[in-house]
Amino acid sequence: MSRRSRRSGGRAARVAARAAGLKKSERPVRPGMTGGAYRPLTDSQMQDVFDAALELLEEVGMGDPIPEFIEAVTEAGGWVDDNGRLHFPGSLVNRAIEMAAKSWVWHGIDESRSIELADRKVHFGTAGAAVLVFDHVTQAYRPSTTQDLYDLARLVDTLEHIHFFVRPVVTREVEGAREVDINTAYAAIMGTTKPIGTSFFQAAHVYEVVEICDMVLGGPGEFRKRPFIAANATFVVPPLRFAMETAEGMVAMARTGMPINLLSAGQAGATSPATLAGSLVQAVAECLAALTCVNMLVPGHPCVMGLWPFVSDLRTGAMTGGSGEEAVLAAAAAQVANWIGLPSGVPAGMTDSKLIDGQAGHEKGLTVALAAQAGANLIYESGGMMASILACSLEMMVIDNDLLGAVNRTVRGIEVNPESLARHVIKDVIAGEGHFLGHEQTLRVMQQEYLYPQIGDRLSPEDWWDAGGLSASDRAHEYVVQTLASHFPSHVSPEVDARIRERYPIRLPVESVRGG
Repeated sequence: MSRRSRRSGGRAARVAARAAGLKKSERPVRPGMTGGAYRPLTDSQMQDVFDAALELLEEVGMGDPIPEFIEAVTEAGGWVDDNGRLHFPGSLVNRAIEMAAKSWVWHGIDESRSIELADRKVHFGTAGAAVLVFDHVTQAYRPSTTQDLYDLARLVDTLEHIHFFVRPVVTREVEGAREVDINTAYAAIMGTTKPIGTSFFQAAHVYEVVEICDMVLGGPGEFRKRPFIAANATFVVPPLRFAMETAEGMVAMARTGMPINLLSAGQAGATSPATLAGSLVQAVAECLAALTCVNMLVPGHPCVMGLWPFVSDLRTGAMTGGSGEEAVLAAAAAQVANWIGLPSGVPAGMTDSKLIDGQAGHEKGLTVALAAQAGANLIYESGGMMASILACSLEMMVIDNDLLGAVNRTVRGIEVNPESLARHVIKDVIAGEGHFLGHEQTLRVMQQEYLYPQIGDRLSPEDWWDAGGLSASDRAHEYVVQTLASHFPSHVSPEVDARIRERYPIRLPVESVRGG
């Protein structure tokens, strides 16, 4: 009797331990697995790309520079020509690279969810400015809203393999640049404690959002200590021309301590050269120009080399986010940024499909896997995006979470050491029971090294049918419905929320963020 009780107690303890989950350090995958195994470019080719970019910056320069950039760059050795173009000598760009932040922490509101941009550590997240949502109720496209943005944020808050949340949709029902910028940031802040990203129409709005962040963290100056919002700054009108309002916003971001994704998004064959190498050269040149300007203003300010070279389909004129060309171009962009020694950010997972279907699956899998294997620090657009980033889907986001976990497992690779070679285990089994099911190593390793999908199905056909015969979309739909009905993050207190609402024109009703 006592023996049975001991065995029962041991089993109960094991069940309880499994229910509690593994510690972060013991999980099969986690944020920041090291990539870099895939290298589409040789070292000499990366040198050629870099040299060509420096040549463009010195000989052609950047058009439409703002006064702050002109002053900072000319004082450091640059010059403005008769056409008003700002030129960057190679020595100046290399000096900026030397002083630039090589690694930095993108904080979460929950510090345990912060991520480190360093070396080739890989993280997956969202991004975009989709104008449509594929509605999980009607299964039809409609304009995106602030409520959609908040719902996407709180969904991502529950998904293990999406490590950061950058605004994936725009708030189309909101009018006015100030209200759009404030409500976009507010919806993201209220929806998740993971690192957050947004964008701004005007520099003044940066200061207002920083004030909101200070309120969330406890008082003035707190955001600068722990910046949890990074800004996507599409600072350039390709080819090689600054976008004035975004450039002014970058000055505000640098002055407030807000990390900046220096985002160059030329489209091959339209706003950048049709050759993949030429498109990459232009993106590198544009990002290095912005990096130089920021570091001349605030040395060492946290920045991302946001190399987002896109590809066109000349049959339709549309951007194609799921092509093989886009996959290899994004991977090469990450490789070049890593080679230069700067934090890298690229887009991947941007299917051209309009449905949650096989096309979406193979395009997302291809592009995300190559970017991750190349060692991109931040992989944007990797969750939920559809229709060449014109739309976002909550159900697709859930399915993508499984994909990202699996891709991250490939980034982890195979550990080879005396324990994993398992010679002693093979000898034990041959001398004992003749199978590995009961061996101590089996359960431990299959918990810590094997990743199990959240909604992916691995049942036999008979068991799958008996369980309802649901598709991945069906299971994702159930997860979305349950999450939206129950998950209302409460990291911002009602008192702080009330103060934010007193000061700023918040569109989301209180009951939307409190579960009323």
